Amino acid sequence: MVDFGQLLTDKIEIIEQNWVSAVRQDSQIEIAQELTYKALRNSFPKVLQAMASILSNDGEGDLQKLVESSLEHGIVRAEQGFDPAEIAREYRLLRTVIFETLEPGLLQSSPKELLRAVRLIDTVIDEAIARCFKSYTHGRLKELEQLQTQLKLTNQELTRLVRASKENLSHLAHELKTPLTSIIGYSDLFLRKHRQPEEDKDNYQELEHIERILRSGRQLLHLINDALEISRYDAGRMKLHLAPIQIRGIIQQTIEIVEPLARSKELQLVVDCDRAPEEVVTDALRLQQVLMNLLSNAIRYTETGSIHITCETQPNQTWAIAISDTGVGIEPDNQTQVFDPYFRVMPNNQSYLSNSTGLGLAIVARLVKLLQGEVELASQVGVGSTFTVTLPLEVKPAEGMLPQELSLHSE
Repeated sequence: MVDFGQLLTDKIEIIEQNWVSAVRQDSQIEIAQELTYKALRNSFPKVLQAMASILSNDGEGDLQKLVESSLEHGIVRAEQGFDPAEIAREYRLLRTVIFETLEPGLLQSSPKELLRAVRLIDTVIDEAIARCFKSYTHGRLKELEQLQTQLKLTNQELTRLVRASKENLSHLAHELKTPLTSIIGYSDLFLRKHRQPEEDKDNYQELEHIERILRSGRQLLHLINDALEISRYDAGRMKLHLAPIQIRGIIQQTIEIVEPLARSKELQLVVDCDRAPEEVVTDALRLQQVLMNLLSNAIRYTETGSIHITCETQPNQTWAIAISDTGVGIEPDNQTQVFDPYFRVMPNNQSYLSNSTGLGLAIVARLVKLLQGEVELASQVGVGSTFTVTLPLEVKPAEGMLPQELSLHSE
């Protein structure tokens, strides 16, 4: 009699390698492109070992080990940002890889043994999937609770700021309407589904509702945070914390953050910082925020081609960084408005642009001014745009202020 448990144990390393390779090559599991080999495999060896134990002929298989390892895998996948479809996909690939790897051994068994093995492997994998989704759902619900807490706190501050300044209230209300409607609608669906008897629930559909709530919540939180940045600036409450920083390091850190976005659109990031200053005195967080917004904006409006980042030292104790794209470009009449809050360039006559608050460039303009610099735009429709930020090598604190702090009140 063939011991299928031992057969699987002997092939665990090969199965693991083939499975990771298959997941990375699957275009429908996008998140896998951003993870290292170690992060992608995480608890899978434990899942496979538990499967082997259950398949063993000695009858000592421990289902609890499979449950624990599958629950652990679901928690990790929730933390890594997998969506339900990607988890289902990776388990489908696991099933295929296991059967392909064990095929020679399976063919040596009797028809009865073969049928038993196939049924048992399918059952074990289905059990692993169920347990994985259970812990994944728990992780997503926990994230949803944290997001709700963040929204409550930011909403309190937003309410206070709106009372003080109502200039952009109508714009903000319009932008908040779409994600709020989505959150309310899907939350209602989820709660009504949750009240049904356990046997009537569709776990996969339930996860999809949670994912939509989380996406809308993140979009709303992003919009609120951007609006708060504008309000803090206009209220003179934004401060700088000055310190010597390495420019190349800040640029590299920012590029590493946006690189997955560029890779998802097959855009090339080209960096030319050989003539950049070694060190400047500025606020590292605010500078990185400027670069992040400009790079994200370039990627959002570019469908093919590349994004170029150029940095160099200039005369009069200044330095400049330019971010150029091969995107849609901006009409001359719109170029004077791109730094206004809630203004967005709509490519291809679109009426709405997802994942855009219309506040990114407005924040850039205010932060650059706070950093005692200037931002310029050169753009041609159908060719692309270049945003050039010129900053002093050393941001000077105003008289009477602490050397490490500079606020808008100093202007």
